[in-house]
Parts: sequence; structure tokens; C-alpha cells
Amino acid sequence: MHLRDREITILGAGVAGLAVARALAIRGAKVTVLEQADAIREVGAGLQISPNGAAVLRAIGLGAALDAAALRARAVRLIDGLSGDQVLRIDLARADGGHGFHLVHRAALIALLLEGARAAGVAIRLLQKIETVDRSGDQPHLVNAQGAALNVPLLIGADGLHSRLRQALNGTIAPFFTNQVAWRATIPAPPDEPAEAEVHMGPGRHLVSYPLRGGTLRNIVAIEERNRWVDESWSLRDDPIELRLAFGGFSPRVRSWLDQVQDVWLWGLFRHPVARLWHKGHAVILGDAAHPTLPFLAQGANMGLEDAWVLAECLDATPDTEAALARFQAVRAPRCTAIVEAANTNARAYHLRSPWREAAHLGLRVAGRLTPALPLRRFDWLYGHDVTKK
Repeated sequence: MHLRDREITILGAGVAGLAVARALAIRGAKVTVLEQADAIREVGAGLQISPNGAAVLRAIGLGAALDAAALRARAVRLIDGLSGDQVLRIDLARADGGHGFHLVHRAALIALLLEGARAAGVAIRLLQKIETVDRSGDQPHLVNAQGAALNVPLLIGADGLHSRLRQALNGTIAPFFTNQVAWRATIPAPPDEPAEAEVHMGPGRHLVSYPLRGGTLRNIVAIEERNRWVDESWSLRDDPIELRLAFGGFSPRVRSWLDQVQDVWLWGLFRHPVARLWHKGHAVILGDAAHPTLPFLAQGANMGLEDAWVLAECLDATPDTEAALARFQAVRAPRCTAIVEAANTNARAYHLRSPWREAAHLGLRVAGRLTPALPLRRFDWLYGHDVTKK
């Protein structure tokens, strides 16, 4: 209603940025995305799109593209990392909600979102690294790395962890190193691998793996507790030997995967607070810029997708921009804060040491036999939430 012909500028062409670009454009807005890279590409490997995120992709007309690009996950298996014995199998069909749990390569998700944004008329401008954001005037004022200045009627910051707009709104707040690091890699996989996510749990570390690209690739994310600080970067290469040594005590299945790793990236896991202020005037942040999360619930991309739908809906429902942005934060902040806190808790559960580890595994096995629906039912509030329904 109120988005027809509105000019909106978005910083960042990641998952949240491209999703909100399409969500706004299909409602009639004139959207421009400013991306600092020279091409839309995505480092990284696998993502898990749960039903709450898939619902948004379907609502903005990209459900068929998601189904074509992703594997529909059937289960999550919790496994004793040392012995290789299964602790619990969680049947994802119990919480599918019709939208599905999907395993997708990050590059494939970015590609379908980019195509969807362009098909809706979104303009993508590359090589637009924004150095400063000023909100003091009537319109947000941007200056890029080449010194060019730009005033925009409405600015959306989807520019990630190191968001210039988040900093302009909230100042600089140093993140907290969690004493955990993560490796990520992909290896070839036989095409008959089941579409299941495996979580191999061990003392002070765990490894998550699942198939990608029709089952021809296996995604690996491995987490280790350590005191040595590592940069918060997705582009830091590491020696595969370091990864193999860290998980040398794990089962033959895990070690056989790690023996195949040729290229591996390492990054430090830092805890950032949910932003206190998401908006001011005609500027707003969403996704990782507003609420960075640790990867232990696989909800970073899903929260960005939810944000995209809710922000577009709020802006379309009222002509008062500041009221719409205030409504957006009021709706989203409590849920996103709860998800971030739940992810923090999950990390501790995967890394238990003896004797708590054995006791916890026994409890999970018993619960799985007696009440198989209970482990997933605990997350009904997360996966069963559909922001596209009134």
C-alpha cells in the first residue's frame, strides 16, 4: 500500500539484504542495493534453512527455487563423537509445517535471491564500499570509498557483523571472544548419502556435517574450545592438519571425512550483543547487523529472512516511516534475542565432559525411546513460527 514507488537503499547483498530487496520490490518499492564487492559471490559452504525461513522464501515467490537448489532434510542425528554410536535421531518431519527443513549451499541461496531481486526490478550496484554513514540530517548521508556522497530517502543496513549503520546507530561495542573457533570445509560425497544432518559431540568440541548439492558434496563445520584468539573472519585459511589433530580422537567416520579435506577455513566465534537501537529517523538495520548469533542453532540466515518479511510488511502498512521502523524493532527484537540466547546454550550442551557427558547421552537415549517427539517439540516456538501469517 505505502511502498508504491518509494525509493529505498540497502547496504549489503547478502541473504538478508537480497531478501528484503525482493520483499520490498514486489510491493512496489524502487530498491537499490549497494554491495562493496566487485561481484555477487558468497564465501562459505552449507546453510540450514528451517521451516520458519523457508516460509518467507515461499511467501516472496522463491519456494520453487529453494526446492530446486536444496536437499530436503529428513532428520538430525546426535552422535557420540568418540565412539560413533548414535545417541538420538530426531525426525524432522514432525516439525516440517509443510515448508520443510532444507540443506543448501550458501552460494546457491545467494544466487536464487539475487535472481529473485533482479526479476522484481531491484538495481544492484557493485563496488560500493560505504566508509561513513551520517543520520544527522533529514536523509541518511553516505560516503563511499571513492569519496562520492549520496543522500537516500530510506536506508536499510544489511551489511553484516561489521555494519557501518549499526555503528552509526549504537557506537562501537567490542565483541566477546567465546574461546571457541570454527573450521569449515566441503569434501566430495557419494550421491546416495541420506539427507540428514549429523552432530558428532565430544569433550570440548563438536562437528556438524550434512550433504549438499544433490548429495555430491559433504559440508563440514567443526567447533573447538580454545584459549588462543582467532580473527572473526570467514576468509582465513588454515592447515587441514590442524583440523585433523583437533578431532583425532573422534570416530573413524569423522576421521575419514577429515582425511579428505584439502582446503579449510578457520574463524573465531565472537559473541555480539543484540543491538540496543535498530533504527533512527529514516535508517534501520536488520539481520546480522542487528542481532549477530553463534552458529549453534543454524538460525542466522533464517532470522535475516524473517526480518526481511516483517520490515517490508511494517513499511507497507503505514505511511509514517519512523513508526513503521519502531514497530519492526518491537516485533523482532524479543524473538531474535531469544534465538541468540538459545544458540549460546546449545554450544555448552554439545561440549560436555565426563561424567556429565555420559549422563546427558543416557538421558537423550531414554527420552528418544519413550517420547520421540519431545526433543523437537522443545523448538516449536522456533521452527513453527511463521512471520508471513497474520
